[in-house]
Amino acid sequence: MRHPSPDPVAPGQESVWDYPRPPRMEKVDARVTITLGGELIVDTGDVVRVLETSHPPVFYLPIAAFVDGALTDGVGSSFCEFKGAARYLDVHGGGEHRPAAAWNYPRPSAGYELLADRVAVYAQVMDRCTVDGETVTAQPGRFYGGWITSRVAGPFKGVAGSMGW
Repeated sequence: MRHPSPDPVAPGQESVWDYPRPPRMEKVDARVTITLGGELIVDTGDVVRVLETSHPPVFYLPIAAFVDGALTDGVGSSFCEFKGAARYLDVHGGGEHRPAAAWNYPRPSAGYELLADRVAVYAQVMDRCTVDGETVTAQPGRFYGGWITSRVAGPFKGVAGSMGW
């Protein structure tokens, strides 16, 4: 299938079409917050982004940065050809419960060891996720966990017709 033409890149933006495959990890200087049920369940500056062609960044945060009880074992698992076997976690906050709303790689593949004690969260089922104060938009498609901010240009995998990208 033919890939789409990348969107124009404005000053201060990066194109997801310049991201590599296999994905690259990078520590970033950013503050990330997540709110669920009106409760701030994480506020951290210890952030790792995973960048992969056609996907907005996925933000991985330390499990230890979440408030007590915010993450519990969930049902399900999946496998990434690059990062390895993922487990799903349920997310809790402010009396709300979101099943399988987060994931992590307890024993990631070689080269992705930094993700072992980190978790990524699906923004679409949280009240609010922010990066440096900007509310993120969730990557389209239930399976994808990227966070779209004004700093990235698409188009993004997950939109209709993007299965073969």
